[in-house]
Amino acid sequence: MIDQPDQPDQLTGTQVGVILDLVSAAAAADGVAPLSEHGLLRVRHGEPGQGKDVLIGSGGEIVGYGYVEPPADDTGQEQEAAGELVVHPARRRQGLGSSLARALIAAAGERPLRVWAHGDLPAAAALARSAGFKRFRALWQLRRSLADPVATPAFPTGTTLRTFRVGQDEQEWLRLNARAFAEHPEQGSWTRRDLELREAEPWFDPDGFFIAERDGAMTGFHWTKVHHTGDGGMGEVYVLGVDPGAHGGGIGRALTLAGLGYLRERGTAQVMLYADEDNVPAITMYRELGFTRWRTDAMYRRPGQVSYW
Repeated sequence: MIDQPDQPDQLTGTQVGVILDLVSAAAAADGVAPLSEHGLLRVRHGEPGQGKDVLIGSGGEIVGYGYVEPPADDTGQEQEAAGELVVHPARRRQGLGSSLARALIAAAGERPLRVWAHGDLPAAAALARSAGFKRFRALWQLRRSLADPVATPAFPTGTTLRTFRVGQDEQEWLRLNARAFAEHPEQGSWTRRDLELREAEPWFDPDGFFIAERDGAMTGFHWTKVHHTGDGGMGEVYVLGVDPGAHGGGIGRALTLAGLGYLRERGTAQVMLYADEDNVPAITMYRELGFTRWRTDAMYRRPGQVSYW
C-alpha cells in the first residue's frame, strides 16, 4: 500500500540518511545518479521555505523522494518551478513514481514544472510521458582521456591567469557568473549561499579554480573538480564561463586548456563536462579538444495547474 505523500517543513537527520541511501541504491542500479549536485546539496543543507520536499512511503518506509523549487526570481506565474525525483529500485513498477510525480505537479501549482531525467533512461521517459511531461532540453556529458599531453593555453594579449581567492573573489565572481550564464536556467541564478555551500565541500580546491583577468577585472573562469573514484580518478570541467563582452577572443579555449593541464598534473585519468545539446559553439570547441559524447540527461516540462505555493 502506498502512503499519502508527506511534505515535511524540513527534513530530519534520519530522513536525510534514508534519502541518501535511496539515492545510492538508485545510482548503483541505474549507472547514473538520480539527483543532481544541487539536489543532493538541498537534501543535506536544505532550509525551510526553499520549495517543497516530498516523501513517498509504503508501510511507513520512505521509498521515494522528490522536491520542487520555485524560480530564483519568483515573479510572474509563467516562470517555471524545477524539481527532481527518485524511487528505490526495489520498489519500482508499483505506482510509486506516478504518485510522486502527481505530488510534485500539485506542489508546483500554477507554474510549469521542469524535471531532469539523468541518463534519460527509458523508464524515466515513460513516467514523464504518462504524467504529461514533454522532453524539451538535453544536456550532453562529454569525456576525454588525460593520458595524452594537453596543449599550452594561449591567452589574448593583456589577459592574465590566476586562481580564486576565497573570502575575496566571491561577489565579483557571482556577478561574472550571472553575466556569463544570463540565459541559463540554473547556473545563472547562483547566490552567495550556493557558492559557499560548494566552498565547504571536501572536493573544493581553489588551486583548481582559474580566473582570467584583464585590467584588474575578471573576464572568464574555469572551475575544475576532481571526483575521487577509481581508475585514477575523474576530473570535471565543473563551470566554465566567459564575460559576454570577451567572447570570440579565445579565452574560453585557453581557460579550458589551463584546467585540463591542472587536472592532468593532479593525476586524474579522465575528464568530463556537461554542455547543452544546442550549444553548438561550445560542443564544437570541446570536440576539437578531444571530447566525445558519453551520455545524455534530458529535461521534461509540464504546464502548471492550481497554485499551492
